Amino acid sequence: MSDTLQGILWALLATALFATVAALAKIAVVDYHVLEILFFRQIVVFASALPNLLRNFPDNLRTSQPLAHGLRLIGAFCALSAGIWAVAVLPLATAVTLAFSQVFFVALLARWFLGEPVDRTRLVAVAAGFLGVIIVMRPGVDGLFNPYALIPVGGALGAAIAVSCVRHISQTESSATLLGYQAIFVGAMSGIPMFWLWVSPTLPDLILLLTMAVLATAAQWIGIRALRLAEVSIISNIEYMKLIYSGILGYLLFQEVPDRYTVLGALVIVFASACLFRREIGRKATLPHKRNQHRRPECNEQPAGKARHPAGESFRQAPVHQYDGAAEKEPPGKRADKHA
Repeated sequence: MSDTLQGILWALLATALFATVAALAKIAVVDYHVLEILFFRQIVVFASALPNLLRNFPDNLRTSQPLAHGLRLIGAFCALSAGIWAVAVLPLATAVTLAFSQVFFVALLARWFLGEPVDRTRLVAVAAGFLGVIIVMRPGVDGLFNPYALIPVGGALGAAIAVSCVRHISQTESSATLLGYQAIFVGAMSGIPMFWLWVSPTLPDLILLLTMAVLATAAQWIGIRALRLAEVSIISNIEYMKLIYSGILGYLLFQEVPDRYTVLGALVIVFASACLFRREIGRKATLPHKRNQHRRPECNEQPAGKARHPAGESFRQAPVHQYDGAAEKEPPGKRADKHA
């Protein structure tokens, strides 16, 4: 089996796991606060990051960009919290669809965070993407505008901020530093409110919460493996399978049927983001080959645990995403190392 086919299969599995976690969150949030669900997830994230943290502690927490880290962590926390809150108050497919607006926020924020040009093609793609978001939100249509639709959009903005910060910070910070801040401080932000919000879970609910956390963490690392095996242009298109998975799970578990506005908006969002991503791949392909030659030795010379791109860049997710933990999925070539 070729590396590309293996990467596609791993990506399909990762996307299915992320959609499953969203569906389980919709069940858990009936009895438990959003932040308690997030706290359990961060416990598992911290446990998975602990070996890297201990390897060079406290050196791997030293940073020259504390403000950028702070902004990234706030964005990641908002993205992860909003992702859980959104599935509690919206149909599963609608929440997942609106979360894809992260792609367009990233395209706009790249101008300020990374100094990337925003030309006419990018602006048209971004405008078309937000048109798809507006279609899903359907303001003024039969008086059906749902203010809760702003929750996943706000979460997508937080994820975009986190992704943009990761892309900026990763130029100077190690993978261990990025992962360490993510594991510790997002966990603290969700953990401190537990003094007031904690509800002791029953044994079945404890299993549910831990299962969600394990599946989310596993999906994160499976997504990394997919990016190591196949080109990012292929893997990123598979992300849209999450729309199909969420529609199926929403119907089977919650008897939710996506309406025509959600379907139409999803098609517009997928088309616009695919055009935007294809443009970015084409732009990067024109960069001088000398630049890539310059970077490879730098990445290869990094000591173990210090890969240039963070193992915890999750906000995809992009996507990522959702900031499915905030993975940033646009390094050129194959992925070296994911989270918010």
